[in-house]
Amino acid sequence: MRIELHNGDREALRPLFELAEDSQRELYAYIRAGDVLVAVEGEERVGHLQLVGDEIKNMAVVEAHRGHGVGRALVVAAIEHARREHVAVLRVATGAADTGNLRFYQRLGFRMRSIERDAFTPAHGYPPGIEFDGIELRDRVWLDLRLDAG
Repeated sequence: MRIELHNGDREALRPLFELAEDSQRELYAYIRAGDVLVAVEGEERVGHLQLVGDEIKNMAVVEAHRGHGVGRALVVAAIEHARREHVAVLRVATGAADTGNLRFYQRLGFRMRSIERDAFTPAHGYPPGIEFDGIELRDRVWLDLRLDAG
């Protein structure tokens, strides 16, 4: 597997973006922003990570490749990319109900920063009733990782 910068049409990556974004309105607003790293296995794109300034905006790995280090490799590549861009603190947000994502980012050194209440509501383009392990998705948790610490 290799991680590379995607320079092509973002629409070709829409299925990957949609794995991580349930609001079409939100996705439309940011899909063309920042840089996108893709994980490629053979000729297949098996994951991606979108980095917009100091934020990991969208990341997903196709189900068949989860649990094999693809996500970790994407985040490590994003950290290196952000350092080259002189980013001091890298941020990421995920649903408070998604304990798997919270665990994933904390294992990579990210620390919880804040909670944004009611971020995943119909008012923001999210359908009602989204759940993770029986927990309703409502709040967004922000985490960050200092990149300028020696």
